Amino acid sequence: MGNNQIRIGFVATRLEGTDGVSLETNKWVAVLKGLGHECFCFCGESDWPEERVHIVPEAHFNHPDILKISEALFKDKRRPGDIARAIYKLKEHLKAKLYQFVQKFDLNLFIVENALSLPMNVPLGVALTEFIGETSMPTIAHHHDFWWERSRYIGTPADDYLRSAFPCTMSTVYHVVINNVAARELAFRAGVGSIHIPNVLDFNSPSYWPNSYADDMRQELGIKEGTTFLLQPTRIVPRKRIEMAITLARRMDTECVVVVTHESGDEGIKYQMYLEEFADLIGVKFLCASERFNYLRQTTPDGRKVYSIADAYRHADLVTYPSAIEGFGNAFLETIYYRRPIVMEAYEIFKCDIQPKGFNVIGFENFISREIVEQAQEILCNPNLALEWAEENYQLGLRYYSYHTLEKKLVALLEHCLGRW
Repeated sequence: MGNNQIRIGFVATRLEGTDGVSLETNKWVAVLKGLGHECFCFCGESDWPEERVHIVPEAHFNHPDILKISEALFKDKRRPGDIARAIYKLKEHLKAKLYQFVQKFDLNLFIVENALSLPMNVPLGVALTEFIGETSMPTIAHHHDFWWERSRYIGTPADDYLRSAFPCTMSTVYHVVINNVAARELAFRAGVGSIHIPNVLDFNSPSYWPNSYADDMRQELGIKEGTTFLLQPTRIVPRKRIEMAITLARRMDTECVVVVTHESGDEGIKYQMYLEEFADLIGVKFLCASERFNYLRQTTPDGRKVYSIADAYRHADLVTYPSAIEGFGNAFLETIYYRRPIVMEAYEIFKCDIQPKGFNVIGFENFISREIVEQAQEILCNPNLALEWAEENYQLGLRYYSYHTLEKKLVALLEHCLGRW
């Protein structure tokens, strides 16, 4: 590790697209590269530069063999006898690939993104645990979600695997959590300490209004002039409670459209179908527009514009974020960064870790009252108040959730893991 450079291998099921884990990993990479370190990745799917990636299809949670294992472990009351053999076979394959990954890029450190906390790929978690035990590889386990936070992983015939690898508690593993509630639960359930590093955004580089590329967004999405644009910048999964955003739109005095920028993801499309039927029933325009948004501007295969998530925020009148459960809340940080007003559920992590810092939001608990609707309408009709809130929120974001904050925490963490390199 001459010249103070560390060669870091990020390990995940997927590092591609707009999911929270991929986005947050990119922020860590940006800061680590700024410190002079080299970063590489091991995963089943990636949009990283090809020369820095070790793709292993079986690492992806959507690989057919992994899906078969997950269904047997988490949907049935008993697991078939052949599943243990399937897990062993895939575990051995993935472990061999991890050895190749380390040799290929001459790595000094692993950073594991959620693959040792959320069992979407059990063989990968077991392979990592055995690899770390065999090599004593210094490892930062960056936990975004834990299995005990998801009902589908509780009370299943996979308990032995969950206890052994999710998380891995080897002495060379250093645990990082994104909120204080997770830190307490991890200590209680696994008997290990952790370091709290919240999600961040580059508040040190303020956003700016770019060119006219997105000026036609409303027209392209079929949003009529004068319609209030409510942005729901999340995936379409039940815990996001998007029906609350639709309800808010119905109760506003102006005509509203609810635009969702992300797809359903790994939890199926039944919830999306429900939302579409519900919106139609109560007369609200509801757009699932994931094919028209990405974190970078591009075009669809048929030549239509794909707008950036930043474009969506800049053109939105109001952000809705009625999630019941969040590990942290990237959409909240993005809203603050792009200086938009927000109507949101005061979910547990927000109340414990974020709200005490003094952010201005229109917050509710459990349901949207008439008072919340009136506050939303007031902020839309009072641009000066909206600007005042936006500036105060931005300065708090700069203080608590900037890249500079992340850099200080990562420097201390690396020294703890590896000593003074």
